Amino acid sequence: MVSFYTLILGFIIIFKALKKDAIRQKLTKIFPLAFSGGFLDSIGGGGWGPIVSSTLMAQGKAPRFTIGSVNTAEFFVALASSLTFHHGRNKLLECDFGLIIGGVAAAPLGAFLTNKLPTKAIMITVGIIVIILSLKRILF
Repeated sequence: MVSFYTLILGFIIIFKALKKDAIRQKLTKIFPLAFSGGFLDSIGGGGWGPIVSSTLMAQGKAPRFTIGSVNTAEFFVALASSLTFHHGRNKLLECDFGLIIGGVAAAPLGAFLTNKLPTKAIMITVGIIVIILSLKRILF
């Protein structure tokens, strides 16, 4: 279900990127979006980034704001999920350290790229990546 939702959002993001600048509306009802993204992330191992980022961008929020705020919040979602999960095990796995190292390396690169690339290019790239990843999960 999540993959079908993000597939549609990918097309919406590309459509909005190619459309002339529209008036941006104020976002409302953020709590249900944050709750569902966090819930899916916790139970399924993924959901915060794809659901929340794609939805905010499809609603017309600026990519720089979306990527920065979602990734900042994702740290706290991941921390809460990890602490809850690790509470019963009392140990960290090698994959945990890999995720930490990868996140630390990728965050500055993402910030640099969103600062240098034009908004239209970011939106088209995000839309294409969302579509490809959604199709991959649907088909395989």
